[in-house]
Amino acid sequence: MNAPSGSAGPLRRVYNWVLGWADRKGGAGALGALAAAESVFFPVPPDALLIPLCLGSPRRAVRFAAICTAGSVIGGVLGYWAGWALYDAVGRGIIEFYGATAEYEMLGTRFRENLVLALGAAGFTPIPYKVFTIAAGGFAVPLAPFIAISAASRGARFLLVALLLRKYGESIRGVLDRHLGWFTLAFFALVVAGFFVVRAASH
Repeated sequence: MNAPSGSAGPLRRVYNWVLGWADRKGGAGALGALAAAESVFFPVPPDALLIPLCLGSPRRAVRFAAICTAGSVIGGVLGYWAGWALYDAVGRGIIEFYGATAEYEMLGTRFRENLVLALGAAGFTPIPYKVFTIAAGGFAVPLAPFIAISAASRGARFLLVALLLRKYGESIRGVLDRHLGWFTLAFFALVVAGFFVVRAASH
């Protein structure tokens, strides 16, 4: 699976490194680790690796989605801890690094209004999941509902991607194999753009 060529900034180099794991033996393990890291601090969404893994082995797509979900939830608990016990030392720095202070405060209000809806949206919203996990800990959301709802929402997202690729991946594989780097980079760009739209709307 080839990533876009050309000059690369730091984020592009990280993205290319992530995508390179699709062709390695430890790709599934890297997917779980990536999903966990993305739930706390890492900037590249796990979809960047989930997509090529599912295309390379469609019969294992659901397994890849399960690994991605498990890693994401484990990372989510670490993010929760960063918000609950280490907000001043760790959590605040991550939130400020992503310029998400307003989103953090907004989520505190959303959690008080409707915890299920707020956390359920975490799997699909353009706000980075790490902001949800740290905010859940920072605003002392009960841990058990946080884990259950996060697993359901993140699992639904990753399973949807996996099932679509398992069903339709072969018909579009030629195009994706040639341009996968651009497709996943475009997906990442949409996530980032959506984050800024939500941020602007919250002001």
